Amino acid sequence: MHVKAKSMAVCGLMLALSVVFMALGSVIETSTLFLLAAASYLTGIVIREFGLGMGTAFWLAAVLLGLLLAPNKFYVITFAAMGSYIVAVEAVHRRLVASRIQNRRAAFWIIKYIIFNILYIPAVLLLQELLFGRRMSGMMLVGIIAAGQIGIWLYDRAYEYVQRHIWSRMRGHLMN
Repeated sequence: MHVKAKSMAVCGLMLALSVVFMALGSVIETSTLFLLAAASYLTGIVIREFGLGMGTAFWLAAVLLGLLLAPNKFYVITFAAMGSYIVAVEAVHRRLVASRIQNRRAAFWIIKYIIFNILYIPAVLLLQELLFGRRMSGMMLVGIIAAGQIGIWLYDRAYEYVQRHIWSRMRGHLMN
């Protein structure tokens, strides 16, 4: 019983922090992507600590609370996309660890880019007016899609850094 209460308390604190990051994204406009990424990284921490089911519930609760509390709903939708990417990638990682695939690392990166592009390319193509304020030319769309590939690489590398270095240090203080 004690372990369950502690995990719920930790998840509650992270959920509150996640919603605060979403709300702060509206206040500190220059750091919006950083704050939304930090909020979505908390989803990955919950998944790695408490399992995929708890992480998915955490992500869903963060989206719902964000829609209720955050002033800019577009940022909540952006967080939802970032968090869904992390949920999907963590689910794939768990399946690949249990599989017999020879080159898991390469397969993992390929699947990560497929997941990202399933989320990113339709959003860029279908929501041009919402994202950019106007329709974009073909070459501009190609540039935006290429920039997204670089962006997901940076986002993913930062996520791994947070998991390995930052969370591993904080984990002992919060989980004990």
